[in-house]
Parts: sequence; C-alpha cells; structure tokens
Amino acid sequence: MAPQENLNPHSEAHLNGPLFQNALLTFKEAAKIVNCDPNIVERLERPRRCITVSVPVRMDDQSVKVFTGYRVQYNATLGPYKGGIRFHQNVDLPEVVGLAALMTFKNSVLGLPLGGAKGGVCVDPTKLSRAEKQSLTRRYTSEIAHFIGPTKDIPAPDVGTDAQTMAWFMDTYSQEQGGYAQPGVVTGKPVEIGGSLGRNHATGLGVIYICERAMEQKGMKMSGSRVAVQGFGNVGSFAAKFAYDRGARIIAVSDVTGGYFNGDGLNVNDMVEYAKINKSLKGYTKAELITNEQLLELDCDALLPCALEGQIDTHNAERIKAKVIVEGANGPITNAATKILHQRGVFIAPDVIANGGGVIVSYFEWVQDIMSFFWDESDIDNKLKTVILKAFDTVCHFQAEKKVDMRSAAMAVSIQRLEKAMLLRGLYPR
Repeated sequence: MAPQENLNPHSEAHLNGPLFQNALLTFKEAAKIVNCDPNIVERLERPRRCITVSVPVRMDDQSVKVFTGYRVQYNATLGPYKGGIRFHQNVDLPEVVGLAALMTFKNSVLGLPLGGAKGGVCVDPTKLSRAEKQSLTRRYTSEIAHFIGPTKDIPAPDVGTDAQTMAWFMDTYSQEQGGYAQPGVVTGKPVEIGGSLGRNHATGLGVIYICERAMEQKGMKMSGSRVAVQGFGNVGSFAAKFAYDRGARIIAVSDVTGGYFNGDGLNVNDMVEYAKINKSLKGYTKAELITNEQLLELDCDALLPCALEGQIDTHNAERIKAKVIVEGANGPITNAATKILHQRGVFIAPDVIANGGGVIVSYFEWVQDIMSFFWDESDIDNKLKTVILKAFDTVCHFQAEKKVDMRSAAMAVSIQRLEKAMLLRGLYPR
C-alpha cells in the first residue's frame, strides 16, 4: 500500500491528542509573550505533512500481519526534518503529531539547523522475534522512503528501537537508492557503519549537564545531593550513572517493574549491571520496593522523570517535593502542573532543552556522515555541553527578564527563532 498523506482539512482527529494539545497550549501562551506574528502562529499550529502507511509483515509462523506506521513532518523552516521512530503498542497518529511538534520546538530552541518530525509503528516490539522486527523495519522504511533522505528527513531511534533498527533502516534505504551506503539517512546507528561516538549516552549526559546548571540556579551542588530518577532505560540509566559519578546520592530509580528506594543511596553501577543481565530491575533485592507514584513524591533535591509523558499533572503536582525537576522524558509534566510547580518555587528544566542531548549528538552524527570525518568521544561530549548549556542559559536569561516559567521561556525563545526564519523566507507560493 502506497503512503497516504492525511490532507483532509476536515479531519482534525490527529490534532486532538493530549500530548499535542498540551504542547499547543504552551505554544499559544508563549506566542503571546513574544507577540508572534499571527500568520506564523497559524502556520505553526499544525503539521505540514502526516503520513500513514500499512506495514504488512510475514511472521515466523508464515502468517501475514498488517501493522500501521506513521511519519509526521511538522516543520522544516530551519533545516531537514529530524526526529525519532518508536515501536510501541500505543503509538497512534495524534501521539506522533505531538512528538513531532515537540521536536520542531526543541531543535529550534537548541539552535540546531533542523526541522521537526517523528515516526512510529503501532506494535509491541517485545513480542517480535529478531527476524520479524527486521522485516517490520525494512517494510516500514520502504513505505516512507519517498519522504525521507539525508537532506529531507533524518530519523533516529526512540522508544522500542535502537542502533540495530537504524542499521536495518539505513541498509533498506541504501539498497533502494542504488545499493551504495547512505549513512546520513538516519542517526543513532552503530559506530561501525557511520554512527557517532557518544551517541548512546548523549541524552542522559545532557540531562546531567542541565541538572548541574539548574542546581546552580538554586544554590546547590550535584555532589552530595539527593536525586530520584524515574525510568531506567537508556536515558534514565545513563542520567543516574553520570549523577552518581559526580557524587550525587541516587535515592531511587524505577523501571516498568516499579520503584527501588534506598535513602542512603543506591549503587547505580550495580543496578545497571543487574538490569543488563536480567533485562529489567525485577527481583533486585538491595533496595526497598516503592511505586512509581511514590518515587515522584520523594523528598529530594532533584527529580529526573525519564520515562513517559504525563507523569506529573494537577493530581500530584502539590505533592512533589523536589527542588529541581529536569525533564529527561518528553512531556512528563503537563502545562497545568507546570504552573502549579512554578508558583511553588520548583525549578523546572523543560524537556525541549533538558533531553536535547540525543538530538544534538544526532546532529553531530549527521554532520560527520556528510563530511566522512569523525570526532573523538571527548570532543563530542564537550561540544554537546557547549551547545546545550548555551541554549539553557539563553532561556534562563529570557525567563528572568520576562518573569515567566521556564517552559514558557523555552517555547518563547524557540518561537522567536522560527518566526524570524519564516518571515525571512516568506510564504511559497504567494
């Protein structure tokens, strides 16, 4: 089945997802703060293109199952579309629209020459064999291949996908383009085929760079601080490890099996090894079992929500005791909860900056692929720190000047850059 673009102006269901509506609320508020041109507001309130594809896969038992895949290209004013691909059973078009919008604003506020996009397939990847996952990836790639490319749209890994998925993605695209390697079509690849050093830990490291700077804003230091981390996947585990290495006391972490607490501090290295061997923290005995909800409400200096969206809302915002929250996940705090926490004096480092390490190093990977010249890991980590802290400091300056919350400030800075570029480029056709 050929890709179908959802161009029906009367079909608005894809714009009604909670993640997108939450982002849109923040966007509209920030647009008023900077007095954004109403024509630009109108254009930025909806995605440029939504692609829905059927993804038939021959399963190991020889039956054929048809999955649904999506790619949403939100805005490409600043550069090629950029955003991850997730394989998850809850993926739907409204969610992907919301994630693509966030990528647009994230890349803008970070100062990257990239637009925003997102993709996904509605599937539970844990129920697929390696062969089935490879077939799914290759067919999905083939279905959206017309819309992607090193100078058009550059996907990356997300929930349920990894470096191996990107290797299959790159190979499929390369084969269909003539058989020669085109590493620039995706980022997050294995280093051996054009991936970048430092990419695997980039998001988690970026979270800690931001956490350190945010704690400075509150007169605190990372060393000796009490930190709770929700989520122990790629982002959460690396964030916990980098904080632990800097002397923080990690009092709690969690994964899908629940929360693990020790007021005296957990041995993060031990937990990372345990999770690597056992595929989760289930059965880990060197900590007290708590719920994810309890973890969010712990008395701590810094809370790092690195799981899924919507974890802190109006129902639990008043019970949050952290002094600093650094959003490792996309949209873990709702707009309404942000207002409550800001009024209570909680410092929030918003997701569009805080978890930007991944896309920053993805950008570095893309640049290296285009140049066919690769950098040392220490160079990448240092460049990451420079880019992410520059963006954070810019937003902090705006926040202090306008007396607004950090989420509104980050969105406002993002909008200003997009607005200027869109006005300079004009509208095609007139």
